[in-house]
Amino acid sequence: MLRPKAKLLNISELSLKLGLINKKTKKPSNHTLRFWESKFKQLKPTILTGGRRYYSLKDVEIAKMIFFLLKDQGMTIFGAKKAMNENLKHLDDTKTSSIKELYLKNIIKVKSKIILNKIKNLNGKKNSY
Repeated sequence: MLRPKAKLLNISELSLKLGLINKKTKKPSNHTLRFWESKFKQLKPTILTGGRRYYSLKDVEIAKMIFFLLKDQGMTIFGAKKAMNENLKHLDDTKTSSIKELYLKNIIKVKSKIILNKIKNLNGKKNSY
């Protein structure tokens, strides 16, 4: 089956994208995503014949948010579920520092570091000529 690379990710691709990698085997920890699917009703990949899971861009964003809440914010599953079940847009309207705001700040911070590293690499290449 052909699939557009930009539209869907399989479970291993998403695990790698999130950095869910077994430290001993260096393989993707797909079981973590399957566990999250059982706990978070928002994470619903398309499951094709044979049990292959494919994640849409929306699913990828949801998985990133779950990762952020659990790993970066140190929330428990219960706390992250509660945060995911609440309407995050309403949180943004009533609080100056909401979970969604922290998540978006984190994304900007990570992307900024990537861009800065690329600029440094470009500057290094120019100087090496």
